[in-house]
Amino acid sequence: MRTLIIPLAATILLSATLPGVAGPAQDEILKHFQEQAKMEFSVERGQELFTKSYGTGKPKTPSCTTCHTKSPLKSGKTRVGKVIAPMALSRTKDRYSDLKKVEKWFRRNCKGVIGRECTPQEKVDFLAFMISK
Repeated sequence: MRTLIIPLAATILLSATLPGVAGPAQDEILKHFQEQAKMEFSVERGQELFTKSYGTGKPKTPSCTTCHTKSPLKSGKTRVGKVIAPMALSRTKDRYSDLKKVEKWFRRNCKGVIGRECTPQEKVDFLAFMISK
């Protein structure tokens, strides 16, 4: 798989070049985290973050895919059976459009899966992956 690295100046082009078709809200959130990370983002690193099994968070949630499935294009389920809309922007158009919600879910899920808060770099990589889907 080819690594996709995009500089901050090209953030706006993400919506035009990737199939997720990000809107202005997603572009702003991506830009917010990219400015904090101070590095280019990578769709490949975002995919690795999503699929990796950590074993450092809660034992029942070793990876994002525990609840969200291996494909961000498919619906997932919480441990109690509640359906989770697909993580891919192409499948859930309003995803990643509210910074407060994005921060809330990163805080909660990173602690549960990884055992700590995600770094700004991890956040921007994850978002780039989901926006590309």
